[in-house]
Amino acid sequence: MAAEKQGMETVAEVDSEQIYKAVKALMEYVKKTKNDTKLFLNEDEIIMLCVTVWEIPSQEQKIKIALPHEIRSETVEICLFTKDEPNMNADETQKFYQKLLNEHNIKNITHIIPYKSLKTEYKPYEAKRRLLSTFDVFLADDRIRRLLPSHLGKHFYRSKKIPLSVNLASNDLAKDLCKMIQGTVLPVNNRGSCYSSRVAHTGMKLGEIVENVIAAIHTIGVKLPQQWKNVKILHLKTLNSPALPIYTSDMCNLEELQKKKSKKHKETIYEENATCSPELDRAERLRSALLPLQCEDLPVERVRTLPGVQSRVRPRAGHQLDLRLSQTRNRPRHWGYRLAGGCHPHRPLLHSRG
Repeated sequence: MAAEKQGMETVAEVDSEQIYKAVKALMEYVKKTKNDTKLFLNEDEIIMLCVTVWEIPSQEQKIKIALPHEIRSETVEICLFTKDEPNMNADETQKFYQKLLNEHNIKNITHIIPYKSLKTEYKPYEAKRRLLSTFDVFLADDRIRRLLPSHLGKHFYRSKKIPLSVNLASNDLAKDLCKMIQGTVLPVNNRGSCYSSRVAHTGMKLGEIVENVIAAIHTIGVKLPQQWKNVKILHLKTLNSPALPIYTSDMCNLEELQKKKSKKHKETIYEENATCSPELDRAERLRSALLPLQCEDLPVERVRTLPGVQSRVRPRAGHQLDLRLSQTRNRPRHWGYRLAGGCHPHRPLLHSRG
């Protein structure tokens, strides 16, 4: 219920007319640049939604976004990484999953690679590079998804062709795969404040692009860490165009985030203080009461120390103060405080007494 309310607030704050103007301007810009270059006239450029946040999240996250209109053509090349079936070699495993896809009437998977084949046939660096350039989309069985990074290499993740996790045991496999292929992902990391996601391409109709952008904003406003209040600016752009702003947040959102953060910090401190034992609390009060006494009320002298070591204060000879806190078997051992003249210049003044 709260997520739906947050999503309604998100759509209400975003001006659809501004999105329409930005999309129209991008389409005109792409058309002009194509007429100027006279190259690749039949190729469509992708349109990306750029999200800038107020506060960088503490953990990485991948936000899956379902879009109402397809952003990939039917000729897109798709590769599927599968789990190794027991008592089957690589070829038999490949045929097993091909039969599974045919039973669900799934025709858009171009190639199937079992996990065993990935480890052996695609171990060289050049083989991984060819695999990356051959396919547009990569899917992975969710049972082996965590094992893939060490075998694919960092170039897969730098090119943002991260394999999308799918459940091959799903009863409605065709619908789940279609949603995954025709949807998009917003990768959120803890190393920066700006993230981008593919939401459309220039070959789509103007109204379809606007609907995809609004759907993506709705999902991001609900699933983003700290939700819609953490969104600072939204832009639309192609790979080679300027970024056009479609939404700018108010400063009140940042102030609200800071208040929440401050309140959470105070609650954490209160909980930590509430869990402290009475003995430790009493020892801390005694320690704070004794430290001013040794520095102000007693005649002191500076102790010469080694270079780079902070000098300490000790009382002159004849001024002694001993305080020992009682100890029991079930309570932690406490520090005793001893101020005595004539101690070694490098010996700590505070030490435990039995």
